[in-house]
Amino acid sequence: MTVGLERVWRSGTIADMPYPDTGRAPVLLRALFALTTLLLSSASGAAARETRGNLVLDGVPEHSPRVLATLDGWLSGRSASFQDFLPDGSILVTTRFGDADQVHQVAKPGADRQQLTFDVDPAGGASANPASTARQMLFVRDRGGNENAQLYLQDLDTRQTRRLTDGQSRHGGALWSHDGRYIAFQGNARNGVNQDVYVVDVASNTAPRLVIASQGQTWTPLDWSPDGQRLLLLDYRSVTDASLYVADVASGAFKAVPLSINPAKPAPQTGIGSARFAADGRGIWLSADLGGEFRQLRYVDLVDGRLRTLTAELPWDIDDFEVSSDGHWLAYVANVDGFSELRIADLGAGTTRIAKGVPQGILYNLRFDRQSKTLGMTLETPTSPRDAWTYEIETDQATRWTSSEMGLVDPARLSSMEVFRYPTWDRVGGTPRRIPALIQKPAKPGRHPVVIDIHGGPEGQSRPGYSPFLQYLTAELGYAVIQPNVRGSTGYGRSYTMLDNGRLREDSVRDIGSLLVWIAAQPDLDASRVVVMGGSYGGYMVLASLIAYGDRLQGGIDVVGISN
Repeated sequence: MTVGLERVWRSGTIADMPYPDTGRAPVLLRALFALTTLLLSSASGAAARETRGNLVLDGVPEHSPRVLATLDGWLSGRSASFQDFLPDGSILVTTRFGDADQVHQVAKPGADRQQLTFDVDPAGGASANPASTARQMLFVRDRGGNENAQLYLQDLDTRQTRRLTDGQSRHGGALWSHDGRYIAFQGNARNGVNQDVYVVDVASNTAPRLVIASQGQTWTPLDWSPDGQRLLLLDYRSVTDASLYVADVASGAFKAVPLSINPAKPAPQTGIGSARFAADGRGIWLSADLGGEFRQLRYVDLVDGRLRTLTAELPWDIDDFEVSSDGHWLAYVANVDGFSELRIADLGAGTTRIAKGVPQGILYNLRFDRQSKTLGMTLETPTSPRDAWTYEIETDQATRWTSSEMGLVDPARLSSMEVFRYPTWDRVGGTPRRIPALIQKPAKPGRHPVVIDIHGGPEGQSRPGYSPFLQYLTAELGYAVIQPNVRGSTGYGRSYTMLDNGRLREDSVRDIGSLLVWIAAQPDLDASRVVVMGGSYGGYMVLASLIAYGDRLQGGIDVVGISN
């Protein structure tokens, strides 16, 4: 049997969000009740067909009393995401005390979270005015989940808030200029379709000014030059095809950033993660594969076009990076088999070290403070939710600023995740191709039923973060949870990501068939009790797996899956 759900997550699908524990909690709870009911119902008798709006229950029994009594406690926890530093050294975070995330201020590690925004709709994307004397905050919010995000400016002393955008169109990529006077962002106000680039003067009440109109590009502002005269723009076409441009703010003229390792040859098609101006404005730091396997950290000189690579020795993608305003430090995150590894490069000395004391998990939202001495970040692990952390560059010390509550959950019951690889149906170099995956198992011995959880994307990656729902399945219901990174996933090289393109799409479905073979060979997994679930592209994989391997699956959970 299958359960199909309409859109239940405000910023995309459940699978496309990092972990579903924020936003409109009641809607998500209803969705997860439906999913858990299916997991418990494979041995139950048939039930009548019932329609609840867009949710159709066909042969699904009533909710289990056990689920109703226990699931709420697992999902009622919260998390906190680092956003930015304020001039006084305090930080901005987003966290949820009610039904939706709001922006809060935290004065020091372990201090109370002081709420700054109040609304029924979530607020996010918060950043502080970089001017040393300014007490202003920028944040974004949409209405009713319509995904048309608007930009808001708040005076942190008076709490007066005004909307900077039109209230109707879709906006994103908001960036402060270094002097704190202007904000650049992308928006589709011109025609409702194209993503153009706008600049607004925060000191005036004038409307945003159209700076660069799209000519087919999908513009995203990435950075302001130190002198405030140029913008660094990304034109994104796909995960393996993007371009960088530098635009003049006054005239709107723009030109491509040269990205060729060999000046005698044209630049290859490249996937680009992010990019920043160097502190002196002469060059650009970027993460890009340049047609190679991994997104490496590189520097391109805008004057002579020369390009050099900083992380050539790493056979992994660079997920995120940040350059200190004084140009001394460059912090970057390598995606090592799904786990984040933070490295600190001293650009003056030409040395690099791995940061100590940072728990093993996933980290993102890197940002230096105004003194270029402290790095802020968001960090989560398989057994702890997202929280705000800082890392002191000179002392090599990591500090946790927030300690988010996990609801009615005993931390001792949480399961760690392990990386493993299973052989699939085709061969590489004469040996079976091996598919990377994550697994978490119940603590008690025995043969465990299995939930196969497939990520969205398709160019996504299952990574070892905190999911209260998956922990619930393991601790309360006794399921082993496997998250395969089938071919087409990111994080394992450009060639691997392109293995499911076009007519190769069904090859990723065959990777699920190989996983079912692997499960059947494991003494502690029960191949007769396997359910597959996923959202968006993962939902498509659910439907395709049920068609191809329905005789080996007890059920499928399709969350906003792609279907015909």
